[in-house]
Amino acid sequence: MEDSEIIALFQERDEKAIAASSEKFGKYCRTIARRILKNEEDVNDCVNEVYLKAWESIPPKKPPALGMFFGKLTKNHALNLLKRSKTRKRGGGTEELVFEELEECISDRFTVESELERKELVAAINRFLEDCGETNRKAFVLRYWYCSDLRYIAGYLGISEKNASVILTRTRKKLKEFLIKEGFDI
Repeated sequence: MEDSEIIALFQERDEKAIAASSEKFGKYCRTIARRILKNEEDVNDCVNEVYLKAWESIPPKKPPALGMFFGKLTKNHALNLLKRSKTRKRGGGTEELVFEELEECISDRFTVESELERKELVAAINRFLEDCGETNRKAFVLRYWYCSDLRYIAGYLGISEKNASVILTRTRKKLKEFLIKEGFDI
């Protein structure tokens, strides 16, 4: 089913929208949630909550990219669940490490304070990623969007874990330099 058809079902308040979303985006949402939560029960709760949030959001929202909409909802809800349930002990702490690594590049002043600043930051990071090379971009997205561990990134890219770590370190350093040049206060 096409995204526009699923959105139309949501707007008509047709419960088939949930089933269609689950069929099309369920595996994608579970992958994101699983990388963050590492606990199948929490993953199930998270994904079910994402469908409810989508039901509550559409309408009035009409997301231009439904897959990204579900991915963002899943990531945000999984991170909130992680904070609330203290699953760090079960998950090994990769999620916190991922965000600690980015702290040196992105100030926490941009988290909620200003939507305009957030959009500018997102646009700047996207420009940076467009020019940083395919391997670096894939490693960065796997680590900081999907919260993948180094072992997974290395396997996906066909490189050693050490090489993946070096790529991420250098990419973060270049990102920091790029953001400073762009006028962001780091």
